[in-house]
Amino acid sequence: MRRIKIVREMTSFQIITLGFFIVILGGSLLLMLPSATRAPGSASFMDSLFTATSAVCVTGLVVHDTATYWTPFGQSVILLLIQIGGMGVITIACFLAMLAGRRIGLFQRNTMQEAIAAPSVGGIVRLTGFILKMSLTVEVVGASLMAPVFIKEFGLSKGLWYAVFHSISAFCNAGFDLMGTREKYSSLTAYTDSPVINLTIAGLIIFGGLGFLTWDDMKRHGYHFRKYRMQSKVIFLMTAGLILFPMLFFWLVEFSSPVWQDMGTGEKLLASFFQAVTPRTAGFNSVDLTRFSEPGILLMIILMLTGGSPGSTAGGMKTTTVAVLILSALSVFRRNEDTNCFGRRLDVTVVKQAAAILFMYLFLFLTGGMVISTLEGLPILSCLFETASAIGTVGLSLGVTPELGSGSRMILILLMYFGRVGGLTLVFAAVRSRKKAPLRLPLDKIAVG
Repeated sequence: MRRIKIVREMTSFQIITLGFFIVILGGSLLLMLPSATRAPGSASFMDSLFTATSAVCVTGLVVHDTATYWTPFGQSVILLLIQIGGMGVITIACFLAMLAGRRIGLFQRNTMQEAIAAPSVGGIVRLTGFILKMSLTVEVVGASLMAPVFIKEFGLSKGLWYAVFHSISAFCNAGFDLMGTREKYSSLTAYTDSPVINLTIAGLIIFGGLGFLTWDDMKRHGYHFRKYRMQSKVIFLMTAGLILFPMLFFWLVEFSSPVWQDMGTGEKLLASFFQAVTPRTAGFNSVDLTRFSEPGILLMIILMLTGGSPGSTAGGMKTTTVAVLILSALSVFRRNEDTNCFGRRLDVTVVKQAAAILFMYLFLFLTGGMVISTLEGLPILSCLFETASAIGTVGLSLGVTPELGSGSRMILILLMYFGRVGGLTLVFAAVRSRKKAPLRLPLDKIAVG
């Protein structure tokens, strides 16, 4: 009875935070089993914790190559953790409760609402069922498209396993791969010229990162864009812009460098598109990132911090956060009192939250990078790339992560957890809401800019 009382006294934010922690801990224990690793003995707790956190937080950073270090059992555990983390711990838990025939109460509905960033509690159970059905359908389609390529190369059983693994990993924006049998940590570099693999993986990443409410709008309104929620409109425009402009930069600037002269025009175009998509929380790479110029690396860091959209399988600050900040800046430039978007006025609370999220991400990303650089004696840009990848739950790496010490790995673990659970969720879970004071303090001014 006491346990039930404690759970009822917890807020939705605390339950979400605790749920991710429990799944990570359980996954760590499973990965420590001797049957999870190919080498004799078992993985250390730190290695298992890092891998489980990376999987549940759909990041993709690894300290051991997934294909060569983990057994099929270990890989299956990782894939299960990716699926739970991508869909959300609360979403999966409520779905299992629905299958068991249990009634979903108001508190559970409120928690589900917070977990998927839904605007209201109404219809939340229906929306959860739709999300899971749509996710399964998209993952099956993705696996079906890639299966012929992998079966031709690896045989029937292994080819099907590769197709399923990479489809789920891409859709959940995780970035884990099984291509280490070719070369450790090689990701998809062997498929630079494969339109099927590149376009399928990129399509899964984009769709998974659009957000569950955007899927609902697509189902309800089809091509009638005007009927979409304002949030969905912003997500589509931001997603398109965050793919188009980086793609043009990579194609016209980065891949025009003599370093990439061994690639044909078609390969460069395909690689430009893929590398414009994957930094926003997916973690796959089709080219060697260590060959990128510093401006290219910096652009990828910006994309990693931006991330996908709210209520999706992606992490990062979110496209809507960046959009609100841009719109807020434009309203200041135009000397408008309100921040407007698509004929609607944005609540000032949303603008404050966007500013708070930006501050938290930049502070933790920069601090983590500086600390790791100091501890490991590595170049600051390489360390910032890894911390951006961790907090943005991306998984791209310049080859630094496997060589880090325990202290630096723990920093990345905390950043991955922060990036997936969400900064505001963690803050709201730690700080109880206070009743608003009946009086407001005197107004004063402070100069900025």
